[in-house]
Amino acid sequence: MRNINTLVGKLCALNTRRTLSKTLYRNVSVVASLPESHEMLRTSVRAFAENELKPIAAKIDREHLYPKKQVKTMGELGLMAIMISEEYGGTGMDYLAYLIAMEEVSRGCASTGVILSVNNSLYIAPINKFGNEEQKQKYIGNFANGDRVGCFALSEPGNGSDAGAASTTARKTSSGYVLNGTKAWITNAFEAEAVVVFATTDKSLKHKGISAFVLPMSTKGVSLGKKEDKLGIRGSSTCSIIFEDCEVPEEALLGQPGYGFKIAMKTLDGGRIGIAGQALGIGQAALECAIGYAKDRKAFGNSILKLQTIQNKIADMSVRLESARLLSHRAAALADAGKPFSKEAAMAKLAASEAATYVSHQAIQILGGMGYVSDMPAERHYRDARITEIYEGTSEIQRLVIANSVIKEHTS
Repeated sequence: MRNINTLVGKLCALNTRRTLSKTLYRNVSVVASLPESHEMLRTSVRAFAENELKPIAAKIDREHLYPKKQVKTMGELGLMAIMISEEYGGTGMDYLAYLIAMEEVSRGCASTGVILSVNNSLYIAPINKFGNEEQKQKYIGNFANGDRVGCFALSEPGNGSDAGAASTTARKTSSGYVLNGTKAWITNAFEAEAVVVFATTDKSLKHKGISAFVLPMSTKGVSLGKKEDKLGIRGSSTCSIIFEDCEVPEEALLGQPGYGFKIAMKTLDGGRIGIAGQALGIGQAALECAIGYAKDRKAFGNSILKLQTIQNKIADMSVRLESARLLSHRAAALADAGKPFSKEAAMAKLAASEAATYVSHQAIQILGGMGYVSDMPAERHYRDARITEIYEGTSEIQRLVIANSVIKEHTS
């Protein structure tokens, strides 16, 4: 509670220096039984996103700009290491707070949202959970204040969804390991100063022969491929990381040898809660854009907001968003209670990402021709939403996770 109040205080101090819209808080969705402290957090982060992110989101997207200043501000506010203890420079909050922050930041700018997500749940989280004290001091403390960001290298060119088939190798030597291979589709890679990477240390053991490592991006033998020119979230960098005879010391090993697959799966569970939050933020922004336009657009003598066809769309959009939001809050609550949440995280990510795609699609329909041009943010929301069904486990993978879990529950 103290840490949340501290963060809210910082955000309020920042927000009071700017003029807030009278309608800023009108569309804040309140989930039943949301703690007062978390509702305060939602309101404060929303104000930050409204003032700091929303005005520049189109420029970030159009010019493929990394929002360095805003990332630094988020670090100063404690948002870049939300679930990490103050000992390592974090804020010491929970999954629910992380989910809320992800939704509100992404509502303002989806690119900034995914930068926040990767640093929190894919880079810092596995180091915090599986790293030793030296690794925590070196690779968390310096990445919590927004000055630096990290990245997570699991996917490869030929096995994106098959996390257990890592072709990148880590050969054991007398002093450590030598890494060789290529990782693909790595978010934050261009700006990252450290990476959590997964490599096969014993091919005969299959997924049990994968190990995790954490190392500086400046390590000799590490290089970057070209920046990908993407459909959406264009303010965050995506590129390949290439390891060529990259020598790392024994201390680079994260956790125990052969724990890599376990570390990756545990990490992705938490990451999916974050991406659910991102998708909710994109969907919420698309819904608000559609309602705002429909209110002012006149047809047949009245605002089109009074047309039953438009109202039906808004109803369906709202139901999908609220349903996904409830699933996401349930996954966060289970994680915060220390209970298994893999199935629920997959459900949240699946429901929220598909809701975001649906809602942003319908928003374009409501705007008509104006939805298809870059003068309005509707087309950007549509492009940004699409990736949420792909990264950190495609919708198809989420369905496999959910189905296997449900089948096991009913047959064991």
